[in-house]
Amino acid sequence: MRLGPYLIDPPVVLAPMAGVTDKPFRQLCKRLGAGLAVSEMTISDPRLWTTRKSRQRMDHVGEPDPVSVQIAGHDPQMLAEAARYNVDHGAQLIDINMGCPAKKVCNVWSGSALLQDEALVARILDAVVRAVEVPVTLKIRTGWNRDNRNGVAIAKIAEAAGIAALAVHGRTRADHYEGEAEYDTIAAIKAAIGIPVFANGDIDSPQRARHVLDHTAADAVMIGRAAQGRPWIFGEIAHFLRTGETIEPPSPRDVRDILLGHLDALYAFYGEQQGLRIARKHLGWYAKDRPENVAFRAVANRAETAVDQQRLTRDYFDALQAGVAGQFAAAA
Repeated sequence: MRLGPYLIDPPVVLAPMAGVTDKPFRQLCKRLGAGLAVSEMTISDPRLWTTRKSRQRMDHVGEPDPVSVQIAGHDPQMLAEAARYNVDHGAQLIDINMGCPAKKVCNVWSGSALLQDEALVARILDAVVRAVEVPVTLKIRTGWNRDNRNGVAIAKIAEAAGIAALAVHGRTRADHYEGEAEYDTIAAIKAAIGIPVFANGDIDSPQRARHVLDHTAADAVMIGRAAQGRPWIFGEIAHFLRTGETIEPPSPRDVRDILLGHLDALYAFYGEQQGLRIARKHLGWYAKDRPENVAFRAVANRAETAVDQQRLTRDYFDALQAGVAGQFAAAA
């Protein structure tokens, strides 16, 4: 699948997630098999572009192509200017957020709140597509609520505006992350338009990815929450789609090495103290399926230096590898 000059291979995409898909995580997921990784959303208000958080979100130095940056807002001209600004700062794809269900986003008429106003959607898409030379993609939900599923109508507006690809989370805004993803709705959207569609929602295994692609006829799958603490899922899905075979999950030693590299990248990108804090949620996600998770998080969260955090992490996964993690939990 191509987006402009860029080949998206494998067709397995990291979804934009606020507070998660920062530069270190995007680079890690790409290295472990993602064909595309979309940044966490950047605000279209230019008054906020000079904050430390915005500068970090707009840092794409050293990222492998293509660099995809998501923008959020409700004003067409402001979003167009944000698209231009991000392209000038390294974005090779622009993604527009009309899928976020968070109250603080929807309350300012951004994210999935925009799905209530199809005329405004059309103005936004037209303004952004006209503003930049790079491909523009769009992320949506199936509608505002179950009585107002207008995903097909929005998809047709997007295609008419020149949107290069459409990512669809298979839930309404009102559903947030409850219930099962609506793959039938994604299939209807794909059947109604000719541009590529990314299917998103509840894809947490290679087998589910294959099922969703077959059921929806989508061009790619987009992985969000399932990648938290499991960034190797992209390689697992890509291998299964290519061969029909599963690969062995990483050993605790392999996970240790992936995580230690991730920690190093966080410290380098954010500085030690901010990196320490951000690392804590990732440490919890990496250990979330282990019975010793609570004890490990209690210990790792007390680390006050990068050296201590890395040592505790190494000790924990080495104990898992040796089959003595219960002793670690008891010691904690």
